Amino acid sequence: MTTTDATERLRFPLGRFDPKAPSPDAAARAAAIASIAATPARMRSAVAGLTAAQLDTPYREGGWTARQVVHHVPDSHMNAYVRFKLTLTEDKPAIKAYREAEWAKLADTRDAPIETSLMLLEALHTRWDALLRSMSDAQFARTMIHPEWGELDLGFMLRLYEWHGRHHPAHITGLRNRMGW
Repeated sequence: MTTTDATERLRFPLGRFDPKAPSPDAAARAAAIASIAATPARMRSAVAGLTAAQLDTPYREGGWTARQVVHHVPDSHMNAYVRFKLTLTEDKPAIKAYREAEWAKLADTRDAPIETSLMLLEALHTRWDALLRSMSDAQFARTMIHPEWGELDLGFMLRLYEWHGRHHPAHITGLRNRMGW
């Protein structure tokens, strides 16, 4: 395995998100919603028992620490939740991108105890799950305008955040496995 392949595997332990995959049908949406609902438990399990020093270990060279990963997920998912609500209540809203790498450098992401973000993730996902389960086929077809990706429907966004909610805990579980924690 080349260094590039190894780095790619560490960055994307589940593989890269496939933006060209088809929008999910009703059964695939139900599975994705259940997976999104399980994200907080998946993250808690990934970090269970880690010490402060372990949380401050990057999951790969040049990557975020496990602590930053934990804080990143609710940051990202709060943005996603708001994007869903905007798209459900406005006609093709133009959403704002954010600089997640810069957010990860802020003190609340870099240094804060993880419990605050774990609780935030649980509360957020309780609300998001209720919203997602209430949505119709037509609502999943509603679109937003992303400044970098163009027009995206909520079926695409559902797939993206289902992947995202597995992707980041896998960074931490991969680190734990490599380090023998």
